[in-house]
Amino acid sequence: MIDLINNLLIDKSFYYIKRDYVVKKIEFKNRTFYAKFEKIDKPLEIQNINDHLRKKITIASPLIKDGFTNNLVFIYKGDDGEKFYHTIKQLFLALKIEKYYIFEGKSEKHLQVFIPVNKLDLAQASIKLQEISTALALKLPIEWQALPNNNLPDDYNIFTLPYKIFE
Repeated sequence: MIDLINNLLIDKSFYYIKRDYVVKKIEFKNRTFYAKFEKIDKPLEIQNINDHLRKKITIASPLIKDGFTNNLVFIYKGDDGEKFYHTIKQLFLALKIEKYYIFEGKSEKHLQVFIPVNKLDLAQASIKLQEISTALALKLPIEWQALPNNNLPDDYNIFTLPYKIFE
């Protein structure tokens, strides 16, 4: 699983760890966000990933670095992960998206879909995510989140590391 996480091209220079309390209040675009993920300014190490995979801690990784991303992410939080899985696979086939990874999140119902991209700026990422979301919304009720999102602060443009491949 660690090898697959490495394939996601994540920034390992720092990471986030989930806390049971609000770590930080963030004012962003006339909105207030309350972050429960604390930024750790140390490199992400194998031991941290192993603790996450054993569900001792929850680790998240940033999606944005210097205004660019290496991954487009869809986080599904609905009740029918199997249907979402098959629908998104068909959609990617139609859109000619050949390289992607589908993982389980914190439970079998939560799926994480990663589309690796090579240093895509946020404007281009937003256009691509909107295109995929619009096509997906024609088939399914909107029960997912697309990241990165220009309307969220950087500390919210994060994803929890996946736990296992969705099969």
